[in-house]
Amino acid sequence: MKKILLLASITISSFATIKAQENKPADDGTRQEKIQALYVAYVTKELNLTSEDAQKFWPVHAQFENEMKAVKADLPELDKEQAKLNIKKKYQSNFTTILGAPRCERFFKMNQAFKKKLMERLRKQRQNGNKQGGMRRGQQ
Repeated sequence: MKKILLLASITISSFATIKAQENKPADDGTRQEKIQALYVAYVTKELNLTSEDAQKFWPVHAQFENEMKAVKADLPELDKEQAKLNIKKKYQSNFTTILGAPRCERFFKMNQAFKKKLMERLRKQRQNGNKQGGMRRGQQ
């Protein structure tokens, strides 16, 4: 367990370094680091990654994420979805080699589930923030 936590910390640190190099504002970087830490913990737990699995998985995952983020936002929606699907297919064999077929399949499902939950949570926070902001202005 200690090895997994150490590896997760190293992984988070490397993601933080990458984010810092992208010249993001400090508060956005902190938020991204927290999200990344939650994601690493979630994936590690849900896939029951051993330290050996994690050492192999996270570098490949970083490449996977970089390619997914590189998909052009200005592409037509179907082209964008096809590009993402092609990337998933490209990395499927790498993830299957590291994780095995059942955990690979679970990874792709839970990756989407995590992103969906994150988006829902951020939307709720924005809605709550807007409601509170309106109340503050009205009370002044």
